[in-house]
Amino acid sequence: MIPSVLPTYSRAPLSFVKGEGSWLIEEDGRRFLDLGAGIAVNALGHANPALVAALTEQAGKLWHTSNLYQIPQQQALADKLVALSFADTVFFTNSGTESCELAVKMARKHFYDKDQPDRVEIITFTGSFHGRSSAGIAAAGSEKMTKGFGPLLPGFRHVEFGDHDALTEAITPTTAAILIEPVQGEGGIRTVPDQCLKGLRDVCDQHGILLIFDEVQCGVGRTGKLFAHEWAGITPDIMMVAKGIGGGFPLGAVLATENAASGMKPGTHGSTYGGNPLGCAVGNAVIDIIASPDFLVEVNRKAGLIRQKLEGLVAGHPDVFDSVRGSGLMLGIKCKVTNSDVVAAGYDHQVITVPAADNVIRLLPPLNITDDEITEAISRLEQAASSITAN
Repeated sequence: MIPSVLPTYSRAPLSFVKGEGSWLIEEDGRRFLDLGAGIAVNALGHANPALVAALTEQAGKLWHTSNLYQIPQQQALADKLVALSFADTVFFTNSGTESCELAVKMARKHFYDKDQPDRVEIITFTGSFHGRSSAGIAAAGSEKMTKGFGPLLPGFRHVEFGDHDALTEAITPTTAAILIEPVQGEGGIRTVPDQCLKGLRDVCDQHGILLIFDEVQCGVGRTGKLFAHEWAGITPDIMMVAKGIGGGFPLGAVLATENAASGMKPGTHGSTYGGNPLGCAVGNAVIDIIASPDFLVEVNRKAGLIRQKLEGLVAGHPDVFDSVRGSGLMLGIKCKVTNSDVVAAGYDHQVITVPAADNVIRLLPPLNITDDEITEAISRLEQAASSITAN
């Protein structure tokens, strides 16, 4: 008999009933140090007082009206994002998957309205993850994502990650955009070098192509800048955001230049829940904290601290771990043993990590994790590694 919850996840035997900062509390009272943060969602930890206050205050006033009307909280958040980024305009969604759908539509509509309706192809990269909608799985293109779900949405051309020659050859007169994650998350914490991001910007400018960044996982302070592409000193035309922007509340966005968004007119896209008063009240509180220069300085300092300790962890357990990778507080450890075994051993020692491709475990802690919690996290990972060696 099929369970009442559709069994599309292989869930760990853990049921958390409360969260406090970087900690999750199980039904039986055990406290787990959370280095997953809901897969980079709880950017300010669990039950953050500022977010609780923003949510509670708004919940007592107004939850939802729909986008048929002006939404002051949405306008305020859009204004902040425009002021803090390359963008001229913002559309709010509920998730990264929905952001991907709009980014694809926006790129194609851009060229359609410029009398270039054949320019529909979007170049993507192996190892990518852009959500599980029809457009998202077609963009990723991997058999794991697409098997059994055909026919796939056409118009995507897949290039090997890091293959510059293949990218150049993939560009044709029908190319509309290049879509890439500055740091691949599900793909195993693979960082696109700054010079490659700069090269992509140059290629797009040369061919009149739109550049789309998927910063659903790597954005909103995760790498020590508000957005990961800032490290390269370049900007996209369209950017997908979600996860951390809501601090745990379902919220996403598509940011775009006026030129890139020029085809999106009334009636071309919509969302019932996207950008509602409740979500945007929380989003405003998140951005007010994370966009602070002092906060981002601390993210970078903590990133250096945990990176140093992780290098020591890897050196001390060469039979379990291979290397550390990533940027800021979006880190991965490539394992020599099966990564799922490391994740399971972490559960035994009450520390949470997240598996990814390329036999990597992801560490995506709350951005406000404390130094003491970092030290405790490494201690628990040490114990987990030692238990694997002992077995």
